[in-house]
Amino acid sequence: MSHPLNLTRSMELWKEAQTLIPGGMLGIRRPYNFVPGEYPVFIARGQGGRVTDVDGNDYVDMLCSYGPIILGHREREIDDKVVAHIRDKGFCFSLVHETQNALVKKLRELIPSCETAVIVKTGSDATTAAVRVARGFTGKLKILRCGYHGWHDWCVEVHGGLPEKLYEDTHEFPYNDLDALEALLKTHQGNVAAIVITPVGHPLAEKVQAPAPGYLKGVRELADRYEAVLVFDEIRTGFRVALGGAQQRYGVTPDLTCVGKAMANGYAIAALVGKADIMRVVEKQVFISSTYFPNSTETVAALATIDVLEREKVCDALWERGTAFLARLEKIVADSGVPAEVSGIPPMPFITFPRRDDGTHKDLRTRFYTEVIRRGVFLQPYHHGYIAWRHTDVDLDQAAGAIEEALKAL
Repeated sequence: MSHPLNLTRSMELWKEAQTLIPGGMLGIRRPYNFVPGEYPVFIARGQGGRVTDVDGNDYVDMLCSYGPIILGHREREIDDKVVAHIRDKGFCFSLVHETQNALVKKLRELIPSCETAVIVKTGSDATTAAVRVARGFTGKLKILRCGYHGWHDWCVEVHGGLPEKLYEDTHEFPYNDLDALEALLKTHQGNVAAIVITPVGHPLAEKVQAPAPGYLKGVRELADRYEAVLVFDEIRTGFRVALGGAQQRYGVTPDLTCVGKAMANGYAIAALVGKADIMRVVEKQVFISSTYFPNSTETVAALATIDVLEREKVCDALWERGTAFLARLEKIVADSGVPAEVSGIPPMPFITFPRRDDGTHKDLRTRFYTEVIRRGVFLQPYHHGYIAWRHTDVDLDQAAGAIEEALKAL
């Protein structure tokens, strides 16, 4: 029988936070996105593939900060280079630092669609820049989107505070369904600026889907036929599915690509990369700027991270270990008799519970993730997990064991 964790300090800080910040903290980190009362709310520190909360509970971190931690927490080689750069040179200037050029040259070397790039801070920055560039280049209005692309006006799912006119020209289509995409293209023929898609499907709280055979190629062909800019949102898949992203692994090259998260192992950086003739509108027609976009700490971190990813063949290792881990989960779920589903691609595993009309799948999900966190494995009920390079065999054994015991408890 499992027992609740001691979360006394987390709850004290959570109570205080609600008097300081609306909701205590923003968005997906609020307790209702986990299991309230069972998950910690405040983290104290991380090391390698594990994190420790403010009450001293230790966890295998399989959420990996929602994706940026591809190597591990407190990666010494990267942090040392960043600290040395800060001490020797500083990092926030009125002009750009030469590391900008070095990073973009590396991106151009690795990412098939990258001829030029714009460095930004977050995934939402990158996807919104992509939409602005596509509209500036084509002179068209409509955006067809598939997947989560951030919190900005054109794509945010929660429309509170937004006039309808700010998102009325964005239209959603389902993943792995070429007919639905073509129907939208026909409806808005001649006025579609861009198709924005996550090349691996990862809808909230639903199964993660790899592209069906021929699907991404079909999307590419439709974009060409209807003269729309094809944008791959590789914020999650870039540098994790392969060094060149999902486009490299699956062999389909978009016009523009958004990358971030794993690019710098947790440092705040993202980029919009793409074909030079399309990106050229940023010179005069399209305005993209921020005080902090050129900060050099993040470019140093990104270069150092990519160096480790290349040198240690990290993506190959994640794919190999993730394949074994997914196979193990599939056997555990099949043997359990519990109506759960294992999905994902090897670096991004997920366990979900199929929807039921009576809503009992929600109770199963809550009970399952309660049992998992009590056993020291940090996963998220509504978001897929990740395999990190610093996850040890012991970490993955603990994760698989916790999942097996949780299903038995159900």
